[in-house]
Amino acid sequence: MTAPKPTAVVFDLGGVLIDWNPRYLYRTLFDDEAEMETFLSEVTTQEWNAQQDAGRPWSEAVEALVAQHPDRRELIEAYWHRWPEMLGGPIEGTVSILAELQARGVRTYALSNWSAETFPLARPRYPFLEWFDGILISGEAKMIKPDPRIFAHLLEKFGLEPGSTVFIDDSAANARAASEAGLIPIRFTDPDQLRRELATLGLFAG
Repeated sequence: MTAPKPTAVVFDLGGVLIDWNPRYLYRTLFDDEAEMETFLSEVTTQEWNAQQDAGRPWSEAVEALVAQHPDRRELIEAYWHRWPEMLGGPIEGTVSILAELQARGVRTYALSNWSAETFPLARPRYPFLEWFDGILISGEAKMIKPDPRIFAHLLEKFGLEPGSTVFIDDSAANARAASEAGLIPIRFTDPDQLRRELATLGLFAG
């Protein structure tokens, strides 16, 4: 007996539908690539940025980091004040998949680790964000993936059944957490791979 076809698909945004990379900004601020990489890995770290995704205000985050690196104030402030310059274009292959799923009557949602302050700056740049049946932003929920609570919140907020809901994310940890929450995980690497995996679930002909 084959498993029933999923009825809903939840997309991560950054790295799946939207190309976001702080290097787009910081390559304009550093002459030396190695120095830039050191700054991004040791000062404006992923862990520091994740706290804004979890709801910490940017003004507080910047001042906390400047207190540790007072000589880097201008570069740290740029992460906030020039944040839109980190945005690239849409990942077109995935946008096409999103459109096709919706044309087939599949409900689509987004769950993204994203600051509540910066998401409104990005939203107008990507018209496909208006296509979703619902979007859950971690900064608004005050919790981030892979926290199991955000998956429980997602399911409750949108009335989703985990066993019939696909979850797509480029992070292995987030895909694993979704699986533990009962969702059908797909670890995203590229649109072609995503299309193949959705086909195996019966959502595409192949």
